[in-house]
Amino acid sequence: MISFFLTALRLLKAIGKALSRPAFKSLLFTLFVILLSGTLFYTSVEGWGVLDTIYFGVVSLIPSSVETGLTPVTNAGKIFTMMYLVVGVGVMVSMLGMIAKEVIDFKPEQNKGNDK
Repeated sequence: MISFFLTALRLLKAIGKALSRPAFKSLLFTLFVILLSGTLFYTSVEGWGVLDTIYFGVVSLIPSSVETGLTPVTNAGKIFTMMYLVVGVGVMVSMLGMIAKEVIDFKPEQNKGNDK
């Protein structure tokens, strides 16, 4: 359990470090807009709840095999989902790549003076 908290702390520090980069801020804003558009679309067209749409949006954009149990049934929903995934997966993977780079480049605070 301690390793989980240490890993989570390391991840949060990496995200904090990545936030200092303009490209990461731009990707984060773009991802927010994509998730917001998906939430607005799926709640109005498919009739899903807000939490379901956010969950579907995040899980769909992360390359994983998690089954959400949600599937668009309208033609508009299917077309929107195809475009949503093509654009959103690229943004999400780019953002996750930047976070991963910061995790890999992570240096504990105590070693900052010894990096010569």
